[in-house]
Amino acid sequence: MAEPAERSSTAGQRLGAPESLGVSTLEPGLRPPGQPPGRQVPMRVQLLDDTQEVFEIPPRSPGKVLFDLVCDHLNLTEGDYFGLEYTNHHKMPVWLDLLKPTLKQIRRKSPPLSLSRFPICCERNSSMSTCVYLFALQIKHDLACGHLICNDTSAALMVSHIIQSEIGDFDETQSWHHLLHNKYLPDQDAIRDKITECHRKHVGQTPAVSDYHLLEIARRLEMYGIRLHPAKDREGTKLSLAAAHTGVLVFQGYTKINSFNWSKIRKLSFKRKRFLIKLRNAHHDTLEFAMASRDCCKVFWKICVEYHAFFRLFEEPKPKPKAILFTRGSSFRFSGRTQKQIFDYMKDSEPKKVPFERFDLITCRIHIGSIPPHHCPLSSPVSHPVPFLPPLESPGSEESPAESPHHVVVNGNGSGGGTGTDSDIIQSQSPEGQQLSPLTSPLLTDAGCVRNDEDEEARRKKFPTDKAYFIAKELLTTERTFIKDLQVITELWMLPVFVGKDEAFPDAIKTLIFSSYDPVYKFHQGFLKEVEQRLAQWSGRSNAHIKGDYQRIGDILLKNIQGLRHLTIHLQKHSECLVELERASRSSRKVEALCRDFEQQRVCYLPFNMFLLRPLHRLLHYKLILERLCKHYPPTHDDFRDCRASLADISEMVLQLQGTMMKMENFQKLLELKKDLTGIDNLTIPGREFIRLGCLSKLSAKGLQQRMFFLFSDSLVYTSRGMTPSNQFKVHGQLPLYGLTIRESEEEWGVPHSFTLYGQRQSVVVAASCASEMERWLEDIRMAIDLAEQSISPNTDLLSDEDGGVELESEDELGSSRSSLERQGHRGNTTVHVCWHRNTSVSMVDFSVAVENQLSGNLLRKFKNSNGWQKLWVVFTNFSLFFYKSHQDDYPLASLPLLGYSVTVPSESENIHKDYVFKLHFKSHVYYFRSESEYTFERWMEVIRSATCSSSRLLPSTRKDLY
Repeated sequence: MAEPAERSSTAGQRLGAPESLGVSTLEPGLRPPGQPPGRQVPMRVQLLDDTQEVFEIPPRSPGKVLFDLVCDHLNLTEGDYFGLEYTNHHKMPVWLDLLKPTLKQIRRKSPPLSLSRFPICCERNSSMSTCVYLFALQIKHDLACGHLICNDTSAALMVSHIIQSEIGDFDETQSWHHLLHNKYLPDQDAIRDKITECHRKHVGQTPAVSDYHLLEIARRLEMYGIRLHPAKDREGTKLSLAAAHTGVLVFQGYTKINSFNWSKIRKLSFKRKRFLIKLRNAHHDTLEFAMASRDCCKVFWKICVEYHAFFRLFEEPKPKPKAILFTRGSSFRFSGRTQKQIFDYMKDSEPKKVPFERFDLITCRIHIGSIPPHHCPLSSPVSHPVPFLPPLESPGSEESPAESPHHVVVNGNGSGGGTGTDSDIIQSQSPEGQQLSPLTSPLLTDAGCVRNDEDEEARRKKFPTDKAYFIAKELLTTERTFIKDLQVITELWMLPVFVGKDEAFPDAIKTLIFSSYDPVYKFHQGFLKEVEQRLAQWSGRSNAHIKGDYQRIGDILLKNIQGLRHLTIHLQKHSECLVELERASRSSRKVEALCRDFEQQRVCYLPFNMFLLRPLHRLLHYKLILERLCKHYPPTHDDFRDCRASLADISEMVLQLQGTMMKMENFQKLLELKKDLTGIDNLTIPGREFIRLGCLSKLSAKGLQQRMFFLFSDSLVYTSRGMTPSNQFKVHGQLPLYGLTIRESEEEWGVPHSFTLYGQRQSVVVAASCASEMERWLEDIRMAIDLAEQSISPNTDLLSDEDGGVELESEDELGSSRSSLERQGHRGNTTVHVCWHRNTSVSMVDFSVAVENQLSGNLLRKFKNSNGWQKLWVVFTNFSLFFYKSHQDDYPLASLPLLGYSVTVPSESENIHKDYVFKLHFKSHVYYFRSESEYTFERWMEVIRSATCSSSRLLPSTRKDLY
């Protein structure tokens, strides 16, 4: 519990500012920072958390003095993204000019100045937690005031993240009560059910994660960062003008009808009520807009000058020399750092993050982090501010294509067999005895694992009941899987290549990979031993005679995370290893063949380059585990201090490496897709981002035909399964996103959930499987179009020269030769193939979420025709469950991809009279799994929900929140 005196801390203290800076004069006994001698003028400023602070400035000081005091008070390093706003004598909101004296701009009896975020949409590049938090507060304010225009789905999702950051995990009574007493939207009551349904999906999500997700949703909205200025064209049509980082935009209502990039604008000016845009083209066209007054023109002109300078210039423009005789035009200029200067400063200086305590005034929980608190909890920043968000709604299992009896590719010859409940679990041994990948073989039978029954129940009762024990056990189980993944690199792949006499790999790459991964592997071996010993002592099995306080884990975590910090130099090289290995594969067919052959082995149960990123992803898992421990322990617990210190250290490491992780995840995904596609060139060019892949139906002369679509930041590619030995998808064509427009066309074509894509050379009509799928595609395509418009080279062609873009034969014509091709051992259920057979889609944000939602441990699996239970070691990663006999096995027995599945608890009619049982089902396929405790049950439900496209929710009466 927080002390009352601590609750009344100032905004500056909550933001971690030094005590000697920016203290409000409203607080008795405290004095403001030192100022030049003489009379001081008090200025009242309203901050983004709706609190007001008073700052004293000299009478003739420029606006920059006041603004710097506010930034110091908030410990805000990236203050250039913000400004002080006030209402001028024409009752217009304007920004405080930092170069002019403050008192010449503001009347004595004016309302308080407001700290506001400039309406920009580049905060995905922000690296400071304070800045991110203030962005989130601004979005919350804009939603409440109706300034941020969006559809109900996006609004509900954003509000759900705000509520998650304020009150924590979903509780039906508390959430409804909170919504009744807090207004986040003007029409909140109409979508209250949507908000609560979204809030259910954020279980375990920290406030910092919620803030980053909130920003990522907001910046994808067309109206985000847009402040409309009323105007009229020459015909008197009512329009609105807006400045953006790309240029000047023209809106009719809330629809963007035109845009003029900065590169195409030669000059901006105004003459009385007329605002003029002179274009840089052959005719030097001049566009004219009429605004309400000269002051309106001048305000908008100043905003455009600031936007152009901030985003386009490398450094702050120099002031104009004063004229000797007379002046002409305005002397206004942009003041402050440009965006490039901010990035360079943050990159070079790496300013220190000041730790602080954050208080949740609703639940009185204390969180430690580096982001400023107000009335909602916020911990350290999430490591993955990815540019997309998990889907809000998910298609049901009945939406998979009826023509796919086996919804996982099982070598195409129906080796899955029948429609039994096991036909989509894929075993790692083929009928012919050939050693293939676990992703290409038929069934997991009852053989292979020892049956377990009631004896497991008795053994389970001996374990401690403390939740902290099960959190520590999750650390143990996932660390075991992580060690196995490191072995794939350091032993199973590296030693035969490096120790042998094979000269295919250049010596430089051998040295780079070995020196980067071997120290990390050895370190984690020692870490795992310490965790295993502590858990054995904690549980008391065979160690009851040992005395000591072993029911804690924070001391081991603190010691090893501090040791892990010394390995940062090796972790930073892992991205270089991925790039250099890909470069070597492109330049040498022998290297490419060696890597391809290794990927077909059973030990390589994931694409090999995913293993190379495992050490970076493991940092995220440590952070999440420590957040759970800090949330569970009271501040008075002996283990709390060590866990809190460990969390601070690991959060700093994650923040330091998050930029590398984001780039490498995108690069890795492009490399993976490159293997699944044929007829495409230059997929991994710099600057290209993968956004979404999935199944859509394309309307052609033969009717609707199933196609796989791949959305990148510059192009939309559509494919069908091709006639290749490797079971790849053949590209049919592409739609460059530059100049692409979208229109919903369900009524025009009579096809449910259809929309038309209008490109520069062709138009395509496609249909999604359901309304939610269509909404996801439309939202991501619109966002990708915006990215393409900002691209330097908008006409990038992905297709090979020989393909041209001509539509190939239909899917039905390709089907006759498929079976013979698919028997050749290709990994048959990559994410692309699973989406194809289950008629769904996956976005890049889903892959990023999957990185964080990994879990390992023992589960009991129920046999379909008996009451017996089978004990399995189960690893959840990459949207799939992988099954082993024990954690010591080198490769999985079988796997179960979960895209399209639903996870629920069994009903009474199913006669599963056991605790902690969850049910996985898709069409006729049903699986029951039983966990050992309430905590592990909730964790399995949580991570599986992150991968299933149709996650059914537990009834409130049967669900027990852990947090």
